[in-house]
Amino acid sequence: MLDRKLVAYALSGVYPFHMPGHKRAALDMPNPYTIDVTEIDGFDDLHHPEGILKEAQERAAKLYGAARSFYLVNGSTCGLLTAISAAVPRGGTLLMARNAHKAAYHAAYIRGLSTVYLYPRVAGFGVQGAVDPQEVEEKLRRKPGIHAALITSPTYEGVVSDVAAIARIAHQYGVPLIVDEAHGAHFGFHTAFPQSAVKLGADAVVQSMHKVLPSFTQTALLHLNPGLIKPAEAARFLDIFETSSPSYVLMAGMEKCIRLLALHGEELFCVYEKRLKEFYEKAKTFSKIHLMCREDFAPQEAFALDASKLVISAKNTDLSGQMLYETLKNEYLLQMEMVSGFYVLGMTSIMDREEGFLRLSRALSAIDKTARRQTAGEDAWLVPRLYAPKEKRMEFYEAMDASRETVSFDRAVGRTAGSMVNLCPPGVPVLVPGETIDAQFIKNIRKYIKSGQKPRGIADIRNEKIEVVNFQ
Repeated sequence: MLDRKLVAYALSGVYPFHMPGHKRAALDMPNPYTIDVTEIDGFDDLHHPEGILKEAQERAAKLYGAARSFYLVNGSTCGLLTAISAAVPRGGTLLMARNAHKAAYHAAYIRGLSTVYLYPRVAGFGVQGAVDPQEVEEKLRRKPGIHAALITSPTYEGVVSDVAAIARIAHQYGVPLIVDEAHGAHFGFHTAFPQSAVKLGADAVVQSMHKVLPSFTQTALLHLNPGLIKPAEAARFLDIFETSSPSYVLMAGMEKCIRLLALHGEELFCVYEKRLKEFYEKAKTFSKIHLMCREDFAPQEAFALDASKLVISAKNTDLSGQMLYETLKNEYLLQMEMVSGFYVLGMTSIMDREEGFLRLSRALSAIDKTARRQTAGEDAWLVPRLYAPKEKRMEFYEAMDASRETVSFDRAVGRTAGSMVNLCPPGVPVLVPGETIDAQFIKNIRKYIKSGQKPRGIADIRNEKIEVVNFQ
């Protein structure tokens, strides 16, 4: 049973290099059953805040420097749906980074939006890179009628785009910029980390508190700056996308987190930065295992990196990412956040203990000593190839509503995708409904599945079947 399995995991000795950012620390919090209430007298209404919840959201806005901040208890998904809907009229056009979370595509479907894609560079390290401000300017200049722009910064692996430059360009065309900063709620609290998009000119910024801060799972924030997106419109769509029964347990946790940052953030982030710096220094002693750093990128590939994301590569060893992941989990009781073709991702936060960093560095040092050096093969670039641009035959919302059929992988070549295929985490699609399924994609997805990974959206992985649009 779930409750018992969760307790067993908490007592197992496994160290969590995964979200949520509270890292299962026993923070001072009442038994959730004793504080689980509804909108009774004195406890306000999140959908029409006038008292305690209004004040709580104002404190969040003050902490982050936003004109207006909204509590989200449906995660960043709810914030993306809201921000896009408030910024783009029904049937409008959204300029969006192709590596956007699937929630952005769902907003395009719900609102019947046309999409114009920005393609982040595949960085030298082999991960999705930054969005080029020049490409933003080019797309806005060549395609008049775009209503809003959306980028993801930082990416799941911590690659940060030049938000300030992109915001300036967008505003020159009268277009609001929405930034999915779900993995950057800790930005701006210490010079070791990039500045938040809230301070860099973005019009709407969505942050997941639970990913990198001591807050409960599915808690997030939507920040607005004055100008191109009206708070009243955001509130109107939040009334649609956010539950009508918001959890007071979750909201109490959010307020506790905001208060912790306001009162003790400087101290916590100084200790955190010191531990991260020491870990990165130790990683330099590894001869084969490699920790991703800024030096892995050409100047034009990324604007900055978020050091809190530990992207650990086994590319130049005889280990695959899956093998490294399993070794850390089974032999060293270190649970990582994610595994990709040749690397694993560890997520850290201000709540990580020195013990965790020491255990990870010692484990990697031991693995580094026993691993064999090996030149990276073609399969090391499998995941980047999965994200390669594809021909768009029809809009996402059109393909979602079209008649569909399930066919074999071989018969799907040349057909139009009818379902979204994404790698989860991070929930970024490698194939979007309306795009052409080419032979290279089928070859790559077969290899990806054979490596032991399970992409979401394949109709039948075992029998290699996928949904396509039926034009007949």
